[in-house]
Amino acid sequence: MATTTFDPFRDLDRMLSGALRTPASAAMPMDLYRTGDRFVAKVDLPGVDPSTIDVDVEDRTLTIRAERREQADDDVQWLSHERPAGTFARQLTLGYGVASDQIQADYSDGVLSLTIPVAEEAKPRKISVSHTGGQQVIEGNTTQQGRAAS
Repeated sequence: MATTTFDPFRDLDRMLSGALRTPASAAMPMDLYRTGDRFVAKVDLPGVDPSTIDVDVEDRTLTIRAERREQADDDVQWLSHERPAGTFARQLTLGYGVASDQIQADYSDGVLSLTIPVAEEAKPRKISVSHTGGQQVIEGNTTQQGRAAS
C-alpha cells in the first residue's frame, strides 16, 4: 500500500489558485467619472512599457491594450509569482453623446488617463421661448380711479 503525504499548504494553494483567478479587467483596474463637460477614465497600468500602450476607437467601442513583459531571466527560481504578465485589453462602449474624435490620452506614473469630451450636441442648453401673441396695452385714463388720479 502506497502512502501519500498530506501537505495542507500545497493543497490549499492548489484549491485557491483556481478560485481566486481574476478576470482580465482586474489586471487593468479603472476609475471612470464625469466632471463638467468631460468623462475621465483612469486605468492602472503599473510596470507597463509606455510604447506598448494602444488606445483606439472603432464605431462606439474604445479599446485599451497594454503589455507587461515577463522577466526573461532563465536562472530565476520563482518563490512567488503573482504579478500578471502578457497583453491585457479592456473595452468601453461609448455613448452617442461623446466627441470620440477629441479623446486625449496621457500615461504618467503607471496610470493611463483618458479624457473624453461630451459632444456639443449632447451638452445641455437653454432654449429661449418667444411670445408671438399680440401685445395688450392697458391705459390708465379709462378707469374711474385713473380719472381721479389725473
